[in-house]
Amino acid sequence: MAEPPMPPNGIGKPFSQAFERFKRDEMAEWAGAFTLLDTVETYFDSHVDLLQRQLQKHSDRLKMRAEGTFKIRDISGDVLGENFERELKSFKLRIATRMTTLATSWQSAKVVRTKAKVSFFFGVMSLLVSALLFGMAPEFVISSCPVFSANCQHRWVHISYTLQGLYLLPLRIYTYKKRAWHYFLFDLCYYVTILNFIYIWLLPSSPALFVACYCLSHGSLASAVITWRNSLVFHDQDKVTSLFIHIYPPFTFTVIRHFYPSAEVRFPALLELPHLHPLRALLLSGGIYLSWQLLYWKFVIVDRRAKIESGQRTTSFSFLLNDKRGVIGRALSSIPPNYREAAFMSGQLVYAVLTEVPAVYLLYDSPFWSGVFLIFILSVSVWNGGGFYIEVFGRKFERELEALRKELAESTARSSGRSSPVSTPGLSRGPSEDGLSSIENSPPFMGNAEHLLPGDPPAMDPLELPPAEPLLDSKKDQ
Repeated sequence: MAEPPMPPNGIGKPFSQAFERFKRDEMAEWAGAFTLLDTVETYFDSHVDLLQRQLQKHSDRLKMRAEGTFKIRDISGDVLGENFERELKSFKLRIATRMTTLATSWQSAKVVRTKAKVSFFFGVMSLLVSALLFGMAPEFVISSCPVFSANCQHRWVHISYTLQGLYLLPLRIYTYKKRAWHYFLFDLCYYVTILNFIYIWLLPSSPALFVACYCLSHGSLASAVITWRNSLVFHDQDKVTSLFIHIYPPFTFTVIRHFYPSAEVRFPALLELPHLHPLRALLLSGGIYLSWQLLYWKFVIVDRRAKIESGQRTTSFSFLLNDKRGVIGRALSSIPPNYREAAFMSGQLVYAVLTEVPAVYLLYDSPFWSGVFLIFILSVSVWNGGGFYIEVFGRKFERELEALRKELAESTARSSGRSSPVSTPGLSRGPSEDGLSSIENSPPFMGNAEHLLPGDPPAMDPLELPPAEPLLDSKKDQ
């Protein structure tokens, strides 16, 4: 709204002055009022602003914590995919590290010692229980089992054979599969072991199967203790299993043939086999052997040739061929490569037949010579086991002694290098003595080996020890 026009000069001047004074007074009052409002506003605004800043800080802290917890990031799809791949690789790496840690702990010294103790316990108890079963001849009466005749006397040896096989053979399969040695599981000894169990528990009345199992168990399997140098090493599960596979079948069938009372009741095939016909026995066992050899040739040598030639898998043939120190390896190396497989299979057939000859002509009819044969085979394994303990641990001691000699020599050389060239009277050494003379004055632990190995050649100075030869890798047991 427009102000009214001012009157001419000199007219209404008192009113104008009064109005101006009114305006100034009114403005002064409002000015005082606005000063109070400004104070109130400043007070509240500052507190509100402080509160807002605290809330903002708290909100930022919560956001940072949420981002750290849930990793909420504003990223594109490609970056999200890359991060997912990275996280997946990291997860796989952690899993692989964990598995490696578990494998390492499994192979730790404590676990290895525990497994060795278990193997030692099982091996010793197996030998003891088998001897007790054979010597004490415990029997029990079975009256309700349809497999056996009523009130038949029944020995435990073949049951012990079965139970030990159920424990040792799955461990052998697992171990060889893990080491990529599982092609050894197609060898003849496992084939014959399966046939033995089939005869004992499924076909005890089959004369042909009994003849084949008896001849192969006393032939190829028993002689494998010599061929493959099986050792009676109680703390080694692998060696215990190999010896069981090769020596327990002839032991079981010798007991069935000669020492079971009323064996014909439990094993009716013996009724038709009071004696063996040599030619018929050799043909039956040879036929069983040829069936295995053809299957082995087809499914292992032919179908898996690429893996074998590339070195991914090992068989008995490739192992013996690469064993240049063995007689079989040297003989195979002298044959042209195209004829080696045929020569090896033919040689195995001849070997199988020759090793069955004593069983056919002598062992089947003589309990005495059967016992001598088993003692001889067991003696070979004990001799091999003794050689293992003496050679392996003896050479290990030599290596440790050689390392100790070198360590003492280096220590003496360092100390002589730091020592002052000025000699002390009464403590100086002759000029001809070298830094190794301190070993000559060492305690008997280092200077006299007879304190550690009783019965060994006496007192040989460690400095005169011949360098330790590298240990030969023992053959993988069949």
